[in-house]
Amino acid sequence: MAVLGHLEPKGVFRYFEELCAIPHGSGNTKAVSDWCVSFAKVRGLEVHQDTMHNVIIVKEASTGYEDAEPMILQGHLDMVCEKASGCAKDMEQEGLDLAIEGDFIRAVDTTLGGDDGIAVAMALAILDDDSIPHPRLEVLLTTEEEIGMLGATALDAAPLRGRQLLNLDSEAEGVFTVSCAGGSRVTCRLPVVREAYAGTVLRVRVSGLQGGHSGVEIHKGLANANVLLGKLLREASAAAEVRLVYAAGGLKDNAIPVAAEAVLVTPDAQAAEAAIRAMAVELQQVYRGVDDGLWIDVEKTTAEQLPMNDDSTRRGLQLLTCLPNGVQEMSPDIEGLVQTSLNLGIMETNEAELSMVFCVRSSVAAQKIMLHHRLRDLTVQLGGTIEVSGDYPAWEYRRESPLRQRMTEVFREQYGREPVIEAIHAGVECGILCGKLLGLDCVSIGPDLLEIHTPRERMSISSVQRVWVFVLEVLKRSE
Repeated sequence: MAVLGHLEPKGVFRYFEELCAIPHGSGNTKAVSDWCVSFAKVRGLEVHQDTMHNVIIVKEASTGYEDAEPMILQGHLDMVCEKASGCAKDMEQEGLDLAIEGDFIRAVDTTLGGDDGIAVAMALAILDDDSIPHPRLEVLLTTEEEIGMLGATALDAAPLRGRQLLNLDSEAEGVFTVSCAGGSRVTCRLPVVREAYAGTVLRVRVSGLQGGHSGVEIHKGLANANVLLGKLLREASAAAEVRLVYAAGGLKDNAIPVAAEAVLVTPDAQAAEAAIRAMAVELQQVYRGVDDGLWIDVEKTTAEQLPMNDDSTRRGLQLLTCLPNGVQEMSPDIEGLVQTSLNLGIMETNEAELSMVFCVRSSVAAQKIMLHHRLRDLTVQLGGTIEVSGDYPAWEYRRESPLRQRMTEVFREQYGREPVIEAIHAGVECGILCGKLLGLDCVSIGPDLLEIHTPRERMSISSVQRVWVFVLEVLKRSE
């Protein structure tokens, strides 16, 4: 039985629930893309699907709107897959378990994917309802947005005639996003050498953190599990001789990691453990009131591979503790807006290397490039290499925007107040699409989504309902 079947608007919540039944994490979007293509073909709509699984669905204008400018409705098909500790769900193979709590929809022990499943659901519901007045609609559903906007970057925009775009990838009702930071994914790789070393094997764990979005929540001072792990390992190495076996933490470069762990070998376990526990107490004090769930543990264990030698351990800890992380610059023009930041989202170790993956963001291209240089210079100095991928431009503010003006008029009438017009320190695909569709006028909106990219993510039902009514009126006034 459908969990959301009784909710209005039925079309929106029906398609959202169908979407949630299909695994669609980043890199796993073929099935959901094919589902969208099938939807279009069944209804006789023009549809385009490319090798990146991006989908464009076209519905010609309704009667009376034939001469209106086309409207692009845009969102992305992939979601961030995060699970609560102990959750056994295989998000590569299994759909989500939805639940309703008061005014909110959530997924049990996992991310919900309201970012950006609600855009897909709204777009399909509009396409499926012939009673809705509208200009030519061009629904653009991209892939791999959460891992560097790779789908939008590769998109062939030739089928798109529209130069007005309504992006449905924002998370706060009443906020019109009109500019965003550019970004990139930077992977730092450090080769390591392993050799036998006698001593006690210790496992150090950091867990219980809130985590969050590495863009819109980077200014909140939330603890980064990878960074905290580096501090603990640095203290252990100062108190005793240690050899690192591995260090790992985080799943997504654009999510502040909630847990991390390392295994090390030391001939003086008592000193190393005492140093770790002392630093744990200090860190819990530092993050009191911000990350009250922070938990740090150290225990004896066994090593499944040889530890790194002294040189590799030293270079690895230097890299982990010296690489920048967090807010780097605030905007001098917009109060409270982060201008430049980076997030150490993923740390991994294999037999031959230690790697660290950052999400770098900036609304100033030169500052983004400078962070690339800083990461490269330090990594190369320690004998490693870096790779920059998924680089996308900032979305610059447009002073004259007929779409924003029309949306503002509708908002005033429906809400009785002015919308918030803002720039954000997070990536949306509008920047890339503006580069592909010259003269594009775009605005990003969405319903209230809380704690996205975490297992606590939830979406307001009443907010979805209000945003739905708002979008329909914007389309109606496109004559």
